[in-house]
Amino acid sequence: MEISCKSEYAILALLEMATYYESGEPMQIRQIAAHQNIPDRYLEQLLATLRRGGIVKSQRGSKGGYLLAREPWKISVFDILECLEGLDIKPGEDDTNRTSIDSAIVEEIWQEARQAANAVLHKYSLQDLCEQRDSRKQLDIMYYI
Repeated sequence: MEISCKSEYAILALLEMATYYESGEPMQIRQIAAHQNIPDRYLEQLLATLRRGGIVKSQRGSKGGYLLAREPWKISVFDILECLEGLDIKPGEDDTNRTSIDSAIVEEIWQEARQAANAVLHKYSLQDLCEQRDSRKQLDIMYYI
């Protein structure tokens, strides 16, 4: 299972917004794009999708920009991917449409894999990702004499 470029950019942008969440100040697209090395135009499209999905909200005006719509600990990675990619967490369609026992077995395995992946994605929030990033930054600190 791979993460799409679209989803990766969106998660990076949201991590940037989560970092500054406590300030309550909206972030402008160019700030986020510069910090995370994301093309401005692409980020604009991603944020519009995330706004429609209720992940972020926008604020107009000279001090406008984008803010997280909820606290970082209330936004799971699953929420983000579902908004962008339309993840399907429902069981397969009517089992009577199966052409064979073999295809039913394969479908059951894929359903189990989807459920496991979804459980992991639900487990991590933006806050968790920020904390992991910050702890790794602490490990990367090197002192020179």
